[in-house]
Amino acid sequence: MFLMTHVKAVSLFSGGLDSILATRLILNQGIEVIAFNVKTPFGIPKKDGTSEAEAAIEQLGVPLKIVAVDREYIRMLRKPKHGYGKNINPCIDCKIFILKQAVKFAKEVGADFLFTGEVLGERPMSQHGPALRIIELEAGLKGELLRPLSAKLLPETVAEQKGLVDRSKLGAISGRSRKPQFQLAKEFGITNYPSPAGGCLLTCEEYAKKLCDLFEHKRNVSGSDAVLLRFGRHFRLGKNKIVVGRNEIENKTLRSLKGKGDYCFELPDIVGPITLLQGIKTRESILVAAQLTAFYSDAKIEKVKVNYGKYSLDKSIVVMLPNRADVDKLRVGEKIMPTQQ
Repeated sequence: MFLMTHVKAVSLFSGGLDSILATRLILNQGIEVIAFNVKTPFGIPKKDGTSEAEAAIEQLGVPLKIVAVDREYIRMLRKPKHGYGKNINPCIDCKIFILKQAVKFAKEVGADFLFTGEVLGERPMSQHGPALRIIELEAGLKGELLRPLSAKLLPETVAEQKGLVDRSKLGAISGRSRKPQFQLAKEFGITNYPSPAGGCLLTCEEYAKKLCDLFEHKRNVSGSDAVLLRFGRHFRLGKNKIVVGRNEIENKTLRSLKGKGDYCFELPDIVGPITLLQGIKTRESILVAAQLTAFYSDAKIEKVKVNYGKYSLDKSIVVMLPNRADVDKLRVGEKIMPTQQ
């Protein structure tokens, strides 16, 4: 029998429709909910810079706790125990990682239980029965993690057994069709939610190739390194990384993301990109970075002057425009992806 008492729960809140609906189902039982979100460098922010979680939480009227764990997450990402999905997305290890962070938070706020928006059978890698059991077991939550949208299809959790949650008011959704969620959203009057495509860069093939290249050539990858992969055209010359802006907005972004040891390149009299050169500055790397800067500019002449420097553009070099074939050979993205598991 459901016991009417004050109960507090932590929602693993991505801002996607499933997490919104799961939170609403628990709120409808009079349970206090605190939303919890782990921010990584691999989320796709909205145009205004906010995350999906920040955008979605307002309609629920619950507090949102966001924690950033860049280095710890990247360390896990390099060698996930349960492997990658289609690209470099470690879905099972990601959920375990986030749940472990949420467990710490739940203890801090005195929550009675944790819940997620996971739906049985919705995602082939991380939401089938065995995967769900592995996730809660390795997160230290065996029998304790509630999944409100599919609860009636799963074994009772401790919270249900204790009467903290009314199981009869939970869902029995399964499979990849989103129709049940859309219908439930309509019933709840929820209209503000992102498309089902997802907001993780690790599932994007182009981004994944850039990240694989970065892992191969740099031992200590930072959150800023991961963010830089979102912008510009990326090229590899041995141990050097060269990033060329694609438009005015990206040029401004590259300036803001320039590291202390990076060189910056720009044409003095011709419209063109901002280019960043990372790694040891050799004569060859400076030449190639300047050539790439000239190649993607509006230059119509064979010889082009390019200014460059570490703190200011106080040096210059005259280069010949390279041909397309030589440029394409340097482009990041032709490497083999990690073994899929």
